[in-house]
Amino acid sequence: MNTDRLASAYQIALDALLRERAPEGFWVGELSSSALSTATAVSALSLVQRVGCGEFNQLIEGGLSWLAAHQNPDGGWGDTVKSLSNISTSMLCRAAFHIAERAGEPRFAACLNRAEEYLRQHCGETTPRQADAIRARYGKDRTFSVPILMTCALAGQIPWNEVPALPFELACFPQAWFRFLRLPVVSYALPALIAIGQTIYHHRPPWDPLARLIRWLAKTRSLEVLQTIQPSSGGFLEATPLTSFVTMSLASSGNADHAVAENGVDFLVNSVRPDGSWAIDSDLSTWVTTLAVNALTTAGELGRLEKRAELRDWLRRQQYRERHPYTGADPGGWAWTPLPGGVPDADDTPGALLALHHLFPHDDSPVQATEWLQGLQNADGGWPTFCRGWGTLPFDRSGSDLTAHVLRSLQPHRETASVDRAVRRGLDFLRRHQRPDGSWVPLWFGNQHHPAEENPTYGTARVLAAYRDLDMMTSDPARRGVRWLLRAQNADGGWGAGCEPSSVEETALAVDILLSAGPGAETAVNKGLAWLVDQVEAGGLARPTPIGFYFAKLWYFEKLYPIIFTVAALGRATRHLRSCPESTTVREPLWPPLPNPPANPSDPAPPT
Repeated sequence: MNTDRLASAYQIALDALLRERAPEGFWVGELSSSALSTATAVSALSLVQRVGCGEFNQLIEGGLSWLAAHQNPDGGWGDTVKSLSNISTSMLCRAAFHIAERAGEPRFAACLNRAEEYLRQHCGETTPRQADAIRARYGKDRTFSVPILMTCALAGQIPWNEVPALPFELACFPQAWFRFLRLPVVSYALPALIAIGQTIYHHRPPWDPLARLIRWLAKTRSLEVLQTIQPSSGGFLEATPLTSFVTMSLASSGNADHAVAENGVDFLVNSVRPDGSWAIDSDLSTWVTTLAVNALTTAGELGRLEKRAELRDWLRRQQYRERHPYTGADPGGWAWTPLPGGVPDADDTPGALLALHHLFPHDDSPVQATEWLQGLQNADGGWPTFCRGWGTLPFDRSGSDLTAHVLRSLQPHRETASVDRAVRRGLDFLRRHQRPDGSWVPLWFGNQHHPAEENPTYGTARVLAAYRDLDMMTSDPARRGVRWLLRAQNADGGWGAGCEPSSVEETALAVDILLSAGPGAETAVNKGLAWLVDQVEAGGLARPTPIGFYFAKLWYFEKLYPIIFTVAALGRATRHLRSCPESTTVREPLWPPLPNPPANPSDPAPPT
């Protein structure tokens, strides 16, 4: 790898990241537009308009036109404009045209004909077979299968007897009981359980008289719970799909004038994009800000960052100081966004802890956050996303990527006995959940080209980052993880999820870790750097890849991911070259990792 090209590519990435910083000092990023979000928003607004609670023709028209323009060539729709078609999004998009009563318009006829053909080919010709395909896609987790089937029933595409009932009456129990009630939806889908459950009850009440009576009695109380957990913005989780499902459910069950529905409509109206589409979420600004700070630390550039004190204060303000009404989380955590619909979780909280430690190493404000993370640790030693003990359904179980991120953030605090015990239990979880091939699979990131839509490259790189920060790269699990990454490198020098097409994001993550993997990774590092530099020179930083999951495997891509990950990887490589000025090639990767530079001249370097 030519050092001049490496330095130039790194400067391009660094400049791009700094340009994206808002005047207030943090980063906002930009989430991809989503066909699924657009379809559900159009359906919700159409149903509200149908019962006379507003006029949204312009938004409905804009959304349907966007959907028609972004249909994939095979007739289906993917979650983003770069996503492969899937039956879930395709069925929701088809339903949107029918719920909006525009399916008969000639200008949409060809679009819907292609959609029908796609669905016939991929999930059967009859409505029962299509409903079965949706249920099979999600298994026992009803978080997303029931909302899809309900929307299709509202569109007249399937009969109501194909829509499983949801026990919304369980929401009337105390919040602390939820983990023991074995709810059929994940923790963050409680609003869907209530609203969709009531809609199914409205359209198809149970035949059992006792069940019918119990649910009738629970209607008012469960709606009160729903209103209590709705944020001031109106958007549950700041997410368009979840808010849309709740709003369309209330509108179709005689509650369009309920305050929750009205607030949900306000959220949808306020979050539409100029092109007529909706994203899956309002923004990930807290998450991408902490990623950016930690990448700049890796690159040795944090000391040059202006407004560091303002950035620290901004991050401090995002910490939750009161018990969260949605999940019942104790004070001390961070969400992915500063907006009111966020929920504190075990990925954003470690990110904020690390960022604050890098910005001002002697700041003692994170103490409450370390206690919060210890309280969230599951009995298996790993960390879940939102709620301790919800381990039976996908996205509520402990995750290897989440656990590794928590361990990195707790490492500077291991002088406390309780923290040390939590770290040791977390390491045991990672050891037990390493796959036989040496990889780890993450919870919230995937690869659409992988047969199981998994992303072992992301998961393995994130777990190895914990082993690196804990000075355990010579341990057996770390060595096995490194060997897997080396085997997973593509012939072109980049990485996908394991022989899938290479991406900037996955390649940068792999290179960043392998720079700390010893001389045995030298060849792979050089090939990876060469591929990454080629992509930067070709404008690849402006072409993000769908690797993120949200709300039951809903895909997204984020504008800042390729930039942030590339700054970390190329910055670490550049730091190594600075330490070996006589070298013209990255010959000896960092071993052990270089310590992070001081945040400012008066601060000592934080521990590695």
